[in-house]
Amino acid sequence: MPAKEHRAPWGRSLILISVLSSLLCLGISTGFALSRHSGLRWPLLLPLVVLAVCALFTVRGYVVTADALLVRRLLWTTRLPWAGAAALQSVHAEPDAMRGSMRLWGNGGLYAFTGLFRSKKLGRYRAFVMDRHRTVVLRLAGRTIVVSPASPQDFVRDVRQVSGLADSG
Repeated sequence: MPAKEHRAPWGRSLILISVLSSLLCLGISTGFALSRHSGLRWPLLLPLVVLAVCALFTVRGYVVTADALLVRRLLWTTRLPWAGAAALQSVHAEPDAMRGSMRLWGNGGLYAFTGLFRSKKLGRYRAFVMDRHRTVVLRLAGRTIVVSPASPQDFVRDVRQVSGLADSG
């Protein structure tokens, strides 16, 4: 069966956080550039490096294959297998699945919500999210993944179809 591609559109909160944080970082860099402290160059560059690194982790989309989920980033693809030992157990659309979560490690909204998170409802999980209101939860043997495709219902249907997972509603 052919791979199925899904877009990862930005949600309103991600746009707001990213715009405000970018303006703050650019303002800090501009302030240092215009200051008379010519010996301090790292404060000028640090906010720009933060912006560049975070931009690299932006999620552009998802590709559903028979044995894995591919998360497309700006310069690379993260492969999350769900065949064999990492067997896919369930997939379902769950709007706002990240609500009440605590970030353990990763990015909390500068161009993406990615990394390791924990919540009472989901336990520990890995997020590749651009819109916190359009989330899908994938439960695999030993781990949980949260993503945010443009159409959660179509994504769930495609994952079930290509993985052979029975429709669990």
